[in-house]
Amino acid sequence: MSAVQEVPSPREGGAGAAAREGGDVPVLEVRDLERHFAAQGGTVRAVDGVGLTIGRGEVLGLVGESGSGKSTVGRCVVRLDEPTGGRIALKGTDITHLSRRVLRPLRTDMHLVFQDPSSSLDPRMTIGQIVAEPLRLHRLVPRSGLRDRVGELLAQVGLRPEYADRHPHELSGGQRQRISLARALSVGPDLLIADEPTSALDVSVQAAVLNLLADLQRDRGFGCLFITHDLAAVEFLADRIAVMYLGRIVEEAPTARLFAEPLHPYTQALLSAAPVPDPALQRTRERIVLSGDLPSPLDPPPGCHFHTRCPVALDRCRTEPPELRELPGGRRVACHLADPGCRPSSEGASPAESSPSGGTSQR
Repeated sequence: MSAVQEVPSPREGGAGAAAREGGDVPVLEVRDLERHFAAQGGTVRAVDGVGLTIGRGEVLGLVGESGSGKSTVGRCVVRLDEPTGGRIALKGTDITHLSRRVLRPLRTDMHLVFQDPSSSLDPRMTIGQIVAEPLRLHRLVPRSGLRDRVGELLAQVGLRPEYADRHPHELSGGQRQRISLARALSVGPDLLIADEPTSALDVSVQAAVLNLLADLQRDRGFGCLFITHDLAAVEFLADRIAVMYLGRIVEEAPTARLFAEPLHPYTQALLSAAPVPDPALQRTRERIVLSGDLPSPLDPPPGCHFHTRCPVALDRCRTEPPELRELPGGRRVACHLADPGCRPSSEGASPAESSPSGGTSQR
């Protein structure tokens, strides 16, 4: 059991699942998303055919190593980076190639919280000006009511109204991230992209910000793409988790199922690397140590991108890219070993059978 499993999760019976069952239009639908960058010597395929869906009131966690393309997906969704290919739909509206003028009114429906609040908040502006700026630009509140509305937003993220007269450098890292949340939520978005919102904070502050984000998400019911390296945080917050490797999603499943029974060898390795709070269990756990480094997206391996580091790779993995297949229970996996009847000849076990957790949640 992980550390956060000891705390009641806010994700039980999430609104996102109810929305999908009811047939509502998803808040976000991404299909075959690509983002390529020209580089000396070739093209960097930072995002290579990603597809994901987020329902109303649902949190989708996006995890993976540094360089896997997680943040680029988030930036493409809010159109800070222009997609090379694919489709992005916000509440059913295709926004993939909308001009800045046409897209501007739709920006009240989505917002991005950056990883480092120190660099995302203008040091020349007061906190009141920072939080009020979206309200002023979109003309959501009369000028005479801006200060009162800013005070309400600060109170919602646990800060006193007098903080409005301070500057970002006068606040702690956790307080600055609360300001980022207040600014993001000022326009009442239906979609929030949270890109590593706690990685620049102390551990004790991380817990407070995560609890705040969970409370705000539950109360306001917005969909959330939660991008992180922290497996404990994503287990606590997310309804579903998608795992990225070298620009592609290799596995997606409801949170509890993914932690209890990871199917893709890369997911298994990620979960085995996460520490557990029980020293006795930590000493007896099997750790999957991957050989080599993450390949360059400038020259990705043929076939399955993970085969160069996979401990159970087949011959077909070296030449044939696996399809992201739908499986029962609302999960998807891109692995030849998940095909019915397929077994690795060297190990004699399927990914689920060779799971670091042995098919049970021993993290």
